[in-house]
Amino acid sequence: MSSHVITPGPYRATKLWNEVTRLFRAGMPLRKHRQNFRHYSSCFTASAAVDWLHQLLCSNSNFGPDVTRQQTVQLLKKFLKNHVIEDVKGRWGTEDLEDSNTLYRFPSTSPLKPIPCPAPASSSIKKRSSFRDKEGFFKFRSFKKHEKESLVKQETQRRELTVDDEQDIWRDITLTHLQRILGVASFYEVLDPRCVNPQNIIHNMTKVNKHGVVTLDDKNSKYCSVLRAATCFLFPGPKYDSAQPSYPGFERDVFKTVSDYFYSLPQPLLTYELYELFINVLGVLQPQCERVAIEALQLCTLLLPPASRRKLQLLMRMMSRISQNVDMPRLHPAIGTRTLMVHTFSGCVLGSAEECDLDELLATRLVSFLMDHQQSILSVPEYLLSAISDHIQYLRTVQVHLNTVAYGHFEEQKLASSQKAMEELLEILLTDQNISEKDRRKKLKQVTKHFHNSD
Repeated sequence: MSSHVITPGPYRATKLWNEVTRLFRAGMPLRKHRQNFRHYSSCFTASAAVDWLHQLLCSNSNFGPDVTRQQTVQLLKKFLKNHVIEDVKGRWGTEDLEDSNTLYRFPSTSPLKPIPCPAPASSSIKKRSSFRDKEGFFKFRSFKKHEKESLVKQETQRRELTVDDEQDIWRDITLTHLQRILGVASFYEVLDPRCVNPQNIIHNMTKVNKHGVVTLDDKNSKYCSVLRAATCFLFPGPKYDSAQPSYPGFERDVFKTVSDYFYSLPQPLLTYELYELFINVLGVLQPQCERVAIEALQLCTLLLPPASRRKLQLLMRMMSRISQNVDMPRLHPAIGTRTLMVHTFSGCVLGSAEECDLDELLATRLVSFLMDHQQSILSVPEYLLSAISDHIQYLRTVQVHLNTVAYGHFEEQKLASSQKAMEELLEILLTDQNISEKDRRKKLKQVTKHFHNSD
């Protein structure tokens, strides 16, 4: 039974659902079972389905080894609701399924979800003009002799590098790099660029502390207080105050306080707007492409609002430290600390505005990778910062050069025009037979005097 990686592109979550459905129907062993003195052929128990599907998900690169048995049960519930499976009496449409010996079977109809055909981006979305699209910035158009000073000023002003232009450069270069990494033909396949605020990118790359964490103007937010308390209690340093509260289960209470805070936020840290983008990044999150996935997530997290990125940075650091702290008492009697971290916070990191059947599994996969590589993913990519800074500096240099050349051309034209006018006037004075010699000498003297004064 073969499986394949669902690469980045539109409707990736739906394609993943269809892929899991196809593998489950093709590989799940079917047997004859007896229940209530009746025999049912080509069916399976719920527990057998949980065993088989859990193994499939853990070994599938689209989901990974952090999938739990309980998550597998939740997926089977969704299968029953969406008529991927039905009980042996043909009932479906609810999520009434438990890890038990209840018998289920596959329906004869196809359970695959249809993949919508995306409309061409050009027909529904007007592309925003970019600074790099403005003709004439990189090429100097030579001036003709008859051009006036107003045209010179207009050309100079048209080449001005504005704040909006610079913001467009930050956005365009970042998205160009990200599109290349994801390997999509158009960025509209995974994200509407209009959702990208270039000010977020600039803030996230330039306003960071010595640890690389985004700094905010509001340094007294509720989250900072919650996290400082959690860090102090869960990771006491050399100045640890033994008088601080400590009792059996104290660490669990602190941990619950932090999780309650995150689940009280109005939307996940990766935001609803960027949900489809992060789902598509999972398409490059394969064992042989780890470095590529890290770079893609580096760029994606730069698009977040600074407050969300800061929360994500601090949360991932805390999760990583708790997972690696062998001296900390167990936070759950039956679940390991790492698994607890991933499954506790995955829902408040990634989620869609409308319920998605694979939300929980996909969030687990992403958060697990984020936690393991948080130091690399949530750092500022220096290569990108240098590329953007160098490009803006180059454009500023070109602008100064163009302004200088344009002014020089104007001065040359003004001088040439003056000289030509002088020549025409002298020719008239010397050849006009209607002017007396006395008036001719007088006018020549005036012209000569005016020429020397203007020079």
